[in-house]
Amino acid sequence: MNRSLVAIRSMRLAATSAVALVLAGTLAVPVQAQDNTNTRLNKVESEVRALQRKVFPGGDGKFFEPQITPATPTPTPMPGQPASTPITDVLVRLDSVEAQIRQLTSQVEQNTNRINQLEARLAAGAPAEPAPGALGPVQQPAPAAGGQALSPAPASSPAPAPTPAASRPAAPSNSRIDAVRAIVKPQSADPADDEYSYGFRLWEAKFYPEAQQQLKLYLEKYPKHARSSWGRNLLGRAYLDDGNPLEAAKWFVQNYQTDKRGDRAPDSLLYLAVSMKQLKDSKRACIALAEFSETYASEAAGRLKGTYDSTRSGLSCA
Repeated sequence: MNRSLVAIRSMRLAATSAVALVLAGTLAVPVQAQDNTNTRLNKVESEVRALQRKVFPGGDGKFFEPQITPATPTPTPMPGQPASTPITDVLVRLDSVEAQIRQLTSQVEQNTNRINQLEARLAAGAPAEPAPGALGPVQQPAPAAGGQALSPAPASSPAPAPTPAASRPAAPSNSRIDAVRAIVKPQSADPADDEYSYGFRLWEAKFYPEAQQQLKLYLEKYPKHARSSWGRNLLGRAYLDDGNPLEAAKWFVQNYQTDKRGDRAPDSLLYLAVSMKQLKDSKRACIALAEFSETYASEAAGRLKGTYDSTRSGLSCA
């Protein structure tokens, strides 16, 4: 039992130290010349992949990419389409590294919780279950009520307890439902445009959650519609105005990367900077602003000048 306890504690220490090492390495990337940034990013990405293989031995593509992958041809940009810049590549690669770190952190937290339960069982004198992937393969236990890991459940396991009413989201009030119903959905010869216009009307009336749901429905049904660039950008605006800049940033990046010549691609790149500023990520806000002013100079000096100037205010961009 003592050996199992020592092995379990060693695993938890190694996993926690591994995530701390990756976080420290990622946060240490300074703002400097582009060549040096790419070198640091390459180093961090390779360390993340190596760490994933160390923390999750025997893992598959669910946790990390294979070391050897088929070469993919470099896409040829369409005539007249702005080429991807190194700044954009840095932005996308930073997002990718952060996503991998979040995955590692989540896995380590799950493993730490499981190890804590095993240590409690050992301290109480109960036989310990080997940790997955460390002391040998085991059958995944079924969680019981109260969150304790027990032996595999029999075939006729009881139904899970219902979710407490306090943890469920509050239902909309009758007055809000009536107000949303009062927003008239257009009925024209273009059903796709009607779906977008209805989402716009909901957003304009400040019914942001309803607008988010409607615009997602529009994009799922009509991904190639003429207003798809408008729809993705407006969906980002609906999240941003609803106080969720992180989710908004995802839609702004997607809209800009999907079609840089789209009608609302300049807006998405600029509002990406707005989202980063709200998240207090000045570095990425400055990166987005620099690319916006370079790629869409006419918009920066014209239609979007007011938003561009107000976003730059308070930032120390080089």
